[in-house]
Order: sequence, then structure tokens, then C-alpha cells
Amino acid sequence: MKTRVTEMLGIEKPIIQAAMGWIARAPLSSAVSNAGGMGIIETSSGELDVIRGEIVRMRDLTTKPFGVNVAQAFVRDPGIIQFVIDQGVRFVTTSAGDPMKYTAMLKAAGLTVFHVVPNLAGALRAVEAGVDGLIVEGGEGGGFKNAKDVSTMVLVPQVVAAVNVPVVAAGGIVDGRSMAAAFALGAEAVLMGTRILSATECPVHDNWKQAIIDADATDTLFLNRAGPGPALRALRTQRTTRIEEEGTPSIFGEFANTRAVYFDGDLEAGIALTGQVAGRIDAVKPVADIFAETMAEYDEVVAALPR
Repeated sequence: MKTRVTEMLGIEKPIIQAAMGWIARAPLSSAVSNAGGMGIIETSSGELDVIRGEIVRMRDLTTKPFGVNVAQAFVRDPGIIQFVIDQGVRFVTTSAGDPMKYTAMLKAAGLTVFHVVPNLAGALRAVEAGVDGLIVEGGEGGGFKNAKDVSTMVLVPQVVAAVNVPVVAAGGIVDGRSMAAAFALGAEAVLMGTRILSATECPVHDNWKQAIIDADATDTLFLNRAGPGPALRALRTQRTTRIEEEGTPSIFGEFANTRAVYFDGDLEAGIALTGQVAGRIDAVKPVADIFAETMAEYDEVVAALPR
């Protein structure tokens, strides 16, 4: 398949991997790139010395294109952009902040830049900043969100109608059927988070993957809508149910034991960021199988549409 996104990024399949903190590192991201998509290395963990090593490792594990994400709300090092430029990557996604802050610097260094946006106003500002493309993220997706969330079905066509840059649909994308829907709305690629979170190569504990498999579409919660701090969508647990009902003095404080959640499998130790598509995932599979099945189903769905 060829779209403006695949041509721009040099990838075979129009699928980009979400930049999940502490998770989106070389073993998982190289599997995405090797399967024909765009693997992304995270920097939101703030562990830049580790990230530098992960980028080196990526080049040992894949010869395919890959990128790096800069989640602006989590940047601790003011030299983050020069750090990214120095690693020699050619593609960057920016998120969780003002696209005016970093886009010009990245573009001046010759990088391709896509910015993640949660609404039309954010999309227009990113285009004004000079981005090459947009990742348009509906409120169905897991992770940190805009408190005034808009569904992918509404947001993607709204943005597509207003901009000329290519759009990547994110939120609710899990298979070929949902990818076909995204393309019908005007997207030219999709971003997968929860589906890749549940993949064989993902380093998170099996408890989290099993919770995704066991989940219904109603088994995530939209938390912290009233603040302070960002809103987010997460797996329903006793802890997140309490946060929904009682609030929390610090949503960031709830992530103090992130490693226990992610890698030790204690889902009550913190927050497991997860999208609503958990309700449509019924098996752990290798990334290559997920992508192959997605592309095959996309073709079948599009071919079967009534004229």
C-alpha cells in the first residue's frame, strides 16, 4: 500500500507504533519496523542514556526506518532536541505540548515531524508550526488525553477537511476493519497502541496482557478530567475505580510505581494505560502476525463494501 505517509516515511505498511513510556524500546520497536511499520522509541521515561543505547540497539536489530517520540510534558532535559538530532534519526513524533516549541528546530535539522493532536485547534496550530503530518488521536485511545476528548470517528474527518498534510488516525485502531474505517474518514495511516501493547514482543508483564484479553470495551476509565494535571484513559482496576470515584491529589503521583505495574504485573500498584480496543483483543500475537492479519482484513473489508 502506498500513501503519502508510507512514501514520506519509507515504510511498507501504513501502521505506526505508539510511543509508550518505558515500553517502546528496541525489542518491541524493531519488531514493528521489521514487520513493515514504523517503530518508535520513547523518551518520556527521561532515561536518555538508556534511550541512546536503545537507538544503537535498534540499528543492530533492524535495517528498516524507525523514529523517536518527544513527549513535551515529560521533558526533563532542555537539550532533548539536540539529543534526538545527534542520534541520526530521520523521523520524530512530538506530543503532549505546543508544536511551536520544537518543530522549527527539528525541521531545520532535516527531520520529518508529525505532531499528535487531540482536536482541530491543535491540528491547525501544528500545521502553522510547519509539521509534515498529524497524528489525530481520539479519546478512545489509552494514555494521556485532552480532558475535552473527541472520538476518532468525529475528529479524524474534521481535521482531514481542514488541513492539507497527511493524517494518521489514532484511538480505536486494532485491525483491518478499523483501519479501513480510518481510511474512509480520510486518514492515510493508523497508529496502534493497545494492540501492540498486547503483542508477543512487548516487554510488559503477562498479567497486563491477560487483562487486555479479558477486558470488555467498557473496562477502561477516563480519569482526571477535572485535573489538576492531564486526563488519561486506563485499565479498570480497584485502584483506578477509586481514582474515578474519589479523585487523586496528584495524577502523576499515581505513576510512582510504574515499573511494578508494567514489568512486575502488579496492576494495583499504579495505572495501566490502556485503550477501549482492549475489548476487541482476544489473543497475544507476534507483531508480524498482527500486521499481516490487519492488511489482509483491510483488503477483504474494502472489497466487500457495497457500492
